[in-house]
Amino acid sequence: MALMSDRKYRHRGYQDEPREPRGERPQVTKEYAPRGQPPIAPKTFSMPGFREVVRCARCGNELTVATAWSADGACSRCGSALHTCAQCLHFDSSAAFECQKTVPIRISPKDALNTCGEFEPRTTVERDTKSPGGPSGAPSARQAFDDLFK
Repeated sequence: MALMSDRKYRHRGYQDEPREPRGERPQVTKEYAPRGQPPIAPKTFSMPGFREVVRCARCGNELTVATAWSADGACSRCGSALHTCAQCLHFDSSAAFECQKTVPIRISPKDALNTCGEFEPRTTVERDTKSPGGPSGAPSARQAFDDLFK
Protein backbone atom coordinates (compact mmCIF):
# COMPACT_ATOMS: atom_id res chain seq x y z
CA MET A 1 0.00 0.00 0.00
CA ALA A 2 1.28 3.47 -0.85
CA LEU A 3 2.02 5.99 1.82
CA MET A 4 -0.33 8.94 1.84
CA SER A 5 1.13 12.36 2.26
CA ASP A 6 -0.35 14.76 4.77
CA ARG A 7 -0.46 17.46 2.10
CA LYS A 8 -3.41 17.87 -0.21
CA TYR A 9 -1.30 19.09 -3.15
CA ARG A 10 1.96 17.23 -3.69
CA HIS A 11 3.78 19.50 -6.14
CA ARG A 12 6.96 21.25 -5.05
CA GLY A 13 6.64 24.76 -3.56
CA TYR A 14 3.21 24.38 -2.05
CA GLN A 15 3.46 25.15 1.68
CA ASP A 16 7.20 24.48 1.76
CA GLU A 17 7.87 27.36 4.08
CA PRO A 18 5.63 28.58 6.84
CA ARG A 19 3.79 31.82 6.10
CA GLU A 20 2.86 34.51 8.53
CA PRO A 21 -0.84 35.21 9.07
CA ARG A 22 -2.45 37.98 7.04
CA GLY A 23 -3.11 40.35 9.91
CA GLU A 24 0.52 40.55 10.91
CA ARG A 25 1.88 41.83 7.58
CA PRO A 26 3.40 45.29 7.65
CA GLN A 27 1.32 47.81 5.64
CA VAL A 28 3.24 49.29 2.74
CA THR A 29 2.07 52.66 1.45
CA LYS A 30 2.80 53.52 -2.15
CA GLU A 31 3.33 57.01 -3.38
CA TYR A 32 1.57 57.68 -6.64
CA ALA A 33 3.05 60.22 -9.00
CA PRO A 34 1.15 61.64 -11.97
CA ARG A 35 2.24 60.50 -15.40
CA GLY A 36 4.06 63.00 -17.53
CA GLN A 37 4.41 66.62 -16.56
CA PRO A 38 2.22 67.87 -13.73
CA PRO A 39 -0.32 70.48 -14.83
CA ILE A 40 0.70 74.08 -14.23
CA ALA A 41 -2.82 75.45 -14.41
CA PRO A 42 -6.31 73.92 -14.69
CA LYS A 43 -7.29 72.90 -18.18
CA THR A 44 -9.53 75.45 -19.85
CA PHE A 45 -12.03 74.50 -22.49
CA SER A 46 -12.95 76.70 -25.39
CA MET A 47 -16.67 76.10 -25.06
CA PRO A 48 -18.86 78.08 -27.43
CA GLY A 49 -21.31 80.50 -25.87
CA PHE A 50 -25.05 80.72 -26.28
CA ARG A 51 -27.09 83.29 -28.20
CA GLU A 52 -30.74 84.01 -28.89
CA VAL A 53 -31.78 83.68 -32.50
CA VAL A 54 -34.99 84.41 -34.40
CA ARG A 55 -35.45 82.06 -37.36
CA CYS A 56 -38.01 81.92 -40.14
CA ALA A 57 -40.67 79.27 -39.41
CA ARG A 58 -40.76 78.16 -43.04
CA CYS A 59 -37.11 78.01 -44.21
CA GLY A 60 -35.06 78.42 -40.99
CA ASN A 61 -33.21 81.53 -42.17
CA GLU A 62 -31.72 83.61 -39.35
CA LEU A 63 -33.56 86.92 -39.07
CA THR A 64 -32.57 90.28 -37.67
CA VAL A 65 -34.52 91.63 -34.70
CA ALA A 66 -35.78 94.62 -36.70
CA THR A 67 -37.23 92.40 -39.43
CA ALA A 68 -38.82 89.96 -36.98
CA TRP A 69 -40.62 92.66 -34.98
CA SER A 70 -41.89 94.69 -37.96
CA ALA A 71 -45.58 94.29 -38.79
CA ASP A 72 -44.98 93.83 -42.52
CA GLY A 73 -41.58 92.09 -42.45
CA ALA A 74 -40.75 89.29 -44.84
CA CYS A 75 -38.02 86.66 -44.86
CA SER A 76 -35.07 87.64 -47.05
CA ARG A 77 -34.58 84.04 -48.26
CA CYS A 78 -38.06 82.62 -48.92
CA GLY A 79 -40.17 85.82 -48.89
CA SER A 80 -42.79 84.51 -46.43
CA ALA A 81 -44.50 86.92 -44.04
CA LEU A 82 -43.02 87.07 -40.54
CA HIS A 83 -45.92 88.58 -38.53
CA THR A 84 -47.79 85.25 -38.52
CA CYS A 85 -49.08 82.83 -35.92
CA ALA A 86 -46.57 80.17 -37.02
CA GLN A 87 -43.75 82.60 -36.21
CA CYS A 88 -45.24 83.65 -32.83
CA LEU A 89 -43.96 82.64 -29.40
CA HIS A 90 -47.51 81.87 -28.20
CA PHE A 91 -48.38 79.49 -31.07
CA ASP A 92 -49.42 76.10 -29.67
CA SER A 93 -51.28 73.58 -31.81
CA SER A 94 -52.81 71.90 -28.74
CA ALA A 95 -54.26 75.08 -27.17
CA ALA A 96 -57.65 76.66 -27.84
CA PHE A 97 -57.58 78.56 -31.15
CA GLU A 98 -53.96 77.31 -31.39
CA CYS A 99 -52.71 80.16 -29.16
CA GLN A 100 -51.54 80.17 -25.54
CA LYS A 101 -52.96 83.66 -25.07
CA THR A 102 -56.68 84.34 -24.81
CA VAL A 103 -57.81 85.47 -28.26
CA PRO A 104 -61.44 86.20 -29.20
CA ILE A 105 -61.41 84.45 -32.61
CA ARG A 106 -59.30 81.84 -34.36
CA ILE A 107 -56.90 83.28 -36.90
CA SER A 108 -56.58 81.12 -39.99
CA PRO A 109 -54.36 80.32 -41.90
CA LYS A 110 -51.51 80.30 -39.40
CA ASP A 111 -48.79 81.13 -41.92
CA ALA A 112 -50.51 84.22 -43.39
CA LEU A 113 -49.83 87.83 -42.37
CA ASN A 114 -52.08 89.02 -39.52
CA THR A 115 -52.40 91.95 -37.12
CA CYS A 116 -52.58 90.12 -33.81
CA GLY A 117 -51.70 92.35 -30.84
CA GLU A 118 -50.26 89.44 -28.82
CA PHE A 119 -47.54 88.68 -31.40
CA GLU A 120 -44.00 88.10 -30.14
CA PRO A 121 -41.38 86.50 -32.40
CA ARG A 122 -40.27 83.04 -31.32
CA THR A 123 -36.63 83.03 -30.24
CA THR A 124 -34.49 79.97 -29.76
CA VAL A 125 -31.28 79.63 -27.76
CA GLU A 126 -28.47 78.13 -29.80
CA ARG A 127 -24.78 77.51 -29.38
CA ASP A 128 -22.62 80.16 -30.95
CA THR A 129 -20.93 77.96 -33.54
CA LYS A 130 -20.21 80.48 -36.25
CA SER A 131 -16.65 80.17 -37.42
CA PRO A 132 -15.03 83.37 -38.56
CA GLY A 133 -13.58 83.58 -42.04
CA GLY A 134 -9.95 82.57 -42.34
CA PRO A 135 -7.07 85.05 -42.60
CA SER A 136 -6.99 84.57 -46.36
CA GLY A 137 -10.60 85.70 -46.64
CA ALA A 138 -11.97 82.15 -46.92
CA PRO A 139 -15.72 81.90 -46.29
CA SER A 140 -17.05 80.31 -43.13
CA ALA A 141 -18.33 76.74 -43.19
CA ARG A 142 -21.95 77.92 -43.00
CA GLN A 143 -21.44 80.29 -45.94
CA ALA A 144 -19.80 77.55 -47.99
CA PHE A 145 -22.76 75.23 -47.25
CA ASP A 146 -25.31 77.91 -48.19
CA ASP A 147 -23.43 78.60 -51.44
CA LEU A 148 -24.04 74.98 -52.53
CA PHE A 149 -27.79 75.64 -52.88
CA LYS A 150 -27.71 78.94 -54.80
